[in-house]
Amino acid sequence: MKYVVIIERGENNLSAYVPDLPGCVATGDNEEDLLHLMKEAIELHLRGMREDGDAIPQPSASAAYVNV
Repeated sequence: MKYVVIIERGENNLSAYVPDLPGCVATGDNEEDLLHLMKEAIELHLRGMREDGDAIPQPSASAAYVNV
């Protein structure tokens, strides 16, 4: 499955979340580290959902840029 990851820049690091998986978040010093940690967070989140018997949501979020 391929989930959209939203990345936000903070003063000292980056953070990310997955709109389709509420509560699935990660932070990192740079984008490469952040995406690696986010992949691990998604895998852990999905594993926990499976163990709890929760339905795994299908990816449905999308992202786009708008020029203004």
